[in-house]
Amino acid sequence: MAAHAVIPCALVLAGSRGGDDPLAVHAGVTDKALIEIGGREMLVRVVEALRAAGVRRVAVSANSAAVIGAAGRAGAEGLPAADGPSASTALALEALGAPLLVTTGDHGLLRPEWVAGFVERVPDGVDVAVLLARRDLVERAAPGTRRTYLRFADGHWSGCNLFLLATPRAAAMISLWQEVERDRKRPWRIVRRLGPGLLLRYLLGRLTLADAVGHLGRRAGVVAAIVAADDGLAAVDVDTPTDLDFVRARLAAQPSASRERT
Repeated sequence: MAAHAVIPCALVLAGSRGGDDPLAVHAGVTDKALIEIGGREMLVRVVEALRAAGVRRVAVSANSAAVIGAAGRAGAEGLPAADGPSASTALALEALGAPLLVTTGDHGLLRPEWVAGFVERVPDGVDVAVLLARRDLVERAAPGTRRTYLRFADGHWSGCNLFLLATPRAAAMISLWQEVERDRKRPWRIVRRLGPGLLLRYLLGRLTLADAVGHLGRRAGVVAAIVAADDGLAAVDVDTPTDLDFVRARLAAQPSASRERT
């Protein structure tokens, strides 16, 4: 097990981008993180999964009093949200320090074993790590759901909303994250930041995701790495009514003991 396998702090991003969230309206609540799934608010499920994975301190970044209240009831502390997830993460890293695990309040299926397995498999010497899932695993585990994929020589990959800021140097990656965040639904713009040499390799289908992430990390002055998810469900967050229906059905199909552990 790596030295950083025990994580003292985790951040749950649960801020609003402003205005009414269509999914929250659909579910009849004020904030998406407060949607009930499996008998509990989605945010509460996320906090409980982090606790069960051994995280000692959980903070929730939000700009809604209702979400902060739910965080408190779940035993987490509230932090003010900034303008966007990356800026909120920058504030939290300054307040909480590294190592800091980061996830989102709409990760309704989050399981303790995903968290623990991710952290344990982050290579030594890494400043920033991200969990991603191969498309075949995602489509097998979550048929009918729609995800955004990055296409590389070693497969198509989807983000799993789990990041590890392993060292204070990870702060240097956040400004690059802000650029990527703006283009999260336009993967080709993310790839364009690789520069002409790597871009050519990408266009020829010869660039692996690990090489791309490593290059982006070096550009930011950090060591960055990917960890491949074992379970395609780790890539499922709750963005649409279809996602919500899938997550609720998935949880309802689990044995009651399993539901209590997640």
